[in-house]
Amino acid sequence: MIIRIIGTGLLGTSLGLALSPRHEIQLEDASPMTAALAQDLGAGTEVTDESAAPDLVIVATPPDVAADTVNRALTDFPDALVTDVASVKAIVLAEVGSGRERYVGSHPMAGRERSGAIAADGDLFIGRPWVVVPHETSRPDAVETVKRIAMEVGGFPIEMSAAAHDSAVARVSHVPQLMSSLVAATLVDAPPSSLDLAGQGLRDVTRIAGSDPKLWSTIIAGNPSSVADILREVRSRLDSLIDGVETMAEQNAYTGVASVAKVISDGNIGVSRIPGKHGGAPVRYATVYVLVPDKPGELGRLFTEAGEIGVNIEDLTLEHSAAQPVGRAAISVNPSRAKPLADGLEERGWTIASVEMEES
Repeated sequence: MIIRIIGTGLLGTSLGLALSPRHEIQLEDASPMTAALAQDLGAGTEVTDESAAPDLVIVATPPDVAADTVNRALTDFPDALVTDVASVKAIVLAEVGSGRERYVGSHPMAGRERSGAIAADGDLFIGRPWVVVPHETSRPDAVETVKRIAMEVGGFPIEMSAAAHDSAVARVSHVPQLMSSLVAATLVDAPPSSLDLAGQGLRDVTRIAGSDPKLWSTIIAGNPSSVADILREVRSRLDSLIDGVETMAEQNAYTGVASVAKVISDGNIGVSRIPGKHGGAPVRYATVYVLVPDKPGELGRLFTEAGEIGVNIEDLTLEHSAAQPVGRAAISVNPSRAKPLADGLEERGWTIASVEMEES
């Protein structure tokens, strides 16, 4: 199959890297330099006047120009199927005109804080949901082709309407980005002495705050109603929390503690509903905290020796200690394997900081 990818940023170039072993990939971008970089990375070949007509066009441009690009592709290639990977769908579908039966919207739920071709990764889509958004006149073969492409790059297709998609991503992607950025914005004028105390909690909350402001402005502009609905929900909870905290401050007492407990409790319930490993039900793990020297090869040695002990690592986070030549690795494992892992690592010379079991 000949696939033309229009837009060679993070998603477009990652798609090219993932698909090029099985298909002929043509690369097109408004910036020749960007397309050339994607080609140098191995994502495909830049389009020329002699390039053959594609069988499938994947539009990987920002949301604000996605519809125009889709319409151009439908006109320029009357025999080609067309999809886009923009993170909003209703606004794009509403503007698609002639040839729309050959168009099927889609959205891989994958990305990184860094943008551009240089951040591309051919494994970006492995294990990730890929939303396929057909409309009332989409050709069945177009829908099946997009689903097949999703599976070829390691994703698993999920079919949704444009409205359902936009409502869902507002909650699980767009508002979390804004919340992370809001918290990070409070650090702009923070004294350095405060930031010296930053731990993993702050890093976890603000991890995605390093995202591209221009890109995210266009994403939110493409889905404002759904985002506004959830922001109002957040504002209602925030107002209640502020009232409770202010009551405690004014009365120098625990009068407003119920408001704080309510937010934390509701958060416990919410986070418990996030699917666990491999998309299954959430699983409770034990966490073994290990001190890791800040030297080459130490983290690899930790993985190797955990494997020798016969313990599967379910998840891992690494927190660097301020002004110390060590990091603290939090290794999540099946609760029955926590003690054997801790004992086995200690026998091999590792320092175990603690072993914690998640509460039921």
